[in-house]
Amino acid sequence: MSLALSTLLFEWRRYMAAVMALALSGLLVLAMTGVFIGIGKGFTATIERSNADVFIMQPGAKSLIGGPSGVPRRFIPLAYNHPEVVEVMPLDGAGGTFQNIKSVDPTKSQADNANQGAPRQKFVQASIIDTRPGSVTIPTDYSQELVDALRQPYTVAVDETALTTLGVKLGDKALYNGQTVTVVGVTRGYPNMMQPGVVMSRDTLRMLGQADTGARVGPLMVKLRDPARAPVVVAQLNAMGNGQWKAWTKQQLADANAGAMFEEGILVIIIGGCVVLGIIIGVAITWQTLRGAIMANIKEFASLRALGVSMGSLRRIVVELSFWVGVVGVIAAIVLTWLVSLLAMMGAVIIALPLSLLIVVGIGLIAIAMVSGLLSLGILKNSQPADLLR
Repeated sequence: MSLALSTLLFEWRRYMAAVMALALSGLLVLAMTGVFIGIGKGFTATIERSNADVFIMQPGAKSLIGGPSGVPRRFIPLAYNHPEVVEVMPLDGAGGTFQNIKSVDPTKSQADNANQGAPRQKFVQASIIDTRPGSVTIPTDYSQELVDALRQPYTVAVDETALTTLGVKLGDKALYNGQTVTVVGVTRGYPNMMQPGVVMSRDTLRMLGQADTGARVGPLMVKLRDPARAPVVVAQLNAMGNGQWKAWTKQQLADANAGAMFEEGILVIIIGGCVVLGIIIGVAITWQTLRGAIMANIKEFASLRALGVSMGSLRRIVVELSFWVGVVGVIAAIVLTWLVSLLAMMGAVIIALPLSLLIVVGIGLIAIAMVSGLLSLGILKNSQPADLLR
């Protein structure tokens, strides 16, 4: 075990402030970035958890977030020309006003029932599924019971994050665009920070008069015989389309959606501000902590110089010590962020932590620790062997 690592292990209290500064800096960046990535995943959860292996959108579409992505309806039979395609369905949806219906509790007085407040009316985003068994539009985490419930006419499911906003619970009736619907299911992991979302069957959407029957439909969801061949089929479909459409694998579309979140100027400003603040906090506190710890051990460093250890070797010890402080800070940052994500999940808020984000932030925290160590090297000039005689 190296001298630097031994020093960190046996005198960890002196370096705890530096570790916590790095951990909190990492937590700030990871949590803020993870929340925004989670918001994007909430928008596209229906896509990423679907049974579709391939998606077909118009050529100019860069993602599902922002900009048109629908295609002409005539593309549906054209997609079936590929021998490995077994199902093609358009992604449909709509929007409308959703109003809860206040129920009267017979166990309460008339005054108490009147004090429940006025009905809540919100604009909601409606997405659809086809309730046929194994349909490409059914998310993989939907239970068979939920699909069976949505097969009934005029039924909807609401994400748990929207129950309070809409003022409904499982089994309640509500008005969607003035027509009565029943909440028969509660989903989890589909938050929409912009507006509440509801899920219904394509048949219910048609009964409500909002089914898309025009010449253009939403993005096409394609199911393949062998999902493992999706990249090959995507290339072949793009060749078949001759520039009329653009096919994506599920992973390609998921990556594009995640990237589109960071094309919004305000998000870049917010995350950039968090990064700058994290760097300032991390460098300032870590530098001062390392400087104080080295000063506290200055006699030990002077003893090493008296034994013939060169100043270059002492500097390498400090730099290595800074590296290990950074490594511990990265581990602490990931653990803290994971705990915060668990707390956030209890409130149905997604904090997404992709591996690439963890790697980038981890490298950044180690770099901050190393820079702080380099700034602290000047204190080694005080490690004079003659001071040991005082």
